[in-house]
Amino acid sequence: MKLEKTRFAFIALMFLFVGNSSAQQVKTDYDRNANFPQYKTFSWEHVKTQDPLDVDRIKSAVNAALTAKGWTQVDSGGDVSIIAIQTTQDQQTLNTFYDGFGGGWGWRRFGGGGFGGFGDATTTTETYEVGTLVVDLFDTKTKQLIWRGSASDTLSNNSNKNIENLNKGVDKLFKKFPPGSAK
Repeated sequence: MKLEKTRFAFIALMFLFVGNSSAQQVKTDYDRNANFPQYKTFSWEHVKTQDPLDVDRIKSAVNAALTAKGWTQVDSGGDVSIIAIQTTQDQQTLNTFYDGFGGGWGWRRFGGGGFGGFGDATTTTETYEVGTLVVDLFDTKTKQLIWRGSASDTLSNNSNKNIENLNKGVDKLFKKFPPGSAK
């Protein structure tokens, strides 16, 4: 009986861990006709976010990533203009826990107790917030979108953790930037 309870607790913790863990999702796309080697400078057009404190955080993270690629920020009139939008969205997950876990089908069959079952199930709904950052790069002269990247991750109640995740997400966005480069 004690072994069954220990196994149930372990399985319940695993479901809880797997249900709450999420990897940062990063996506990028670009205009296949854009001549990225011609772009050397960038300037900011707009950052839209619900939290005004995040404006400088986003700019700082993107500036660091582009500067590391050899680009230079200018106040206005850069080769590339940047627009960034940060949004949040509530999402839900279902967690189901079983009590009286009988070891699965046939667990008790060989002990003379018939078929084991899964016992009673309790399902709870957990709501969590996901933040998404979309960064768009436009050719300033033509006003055409040349590159888009988005990063999404579960938000924390800890501001420092969210800032750390923002920086990691932007690093991932620009890891293979500019397209076709080995940098």
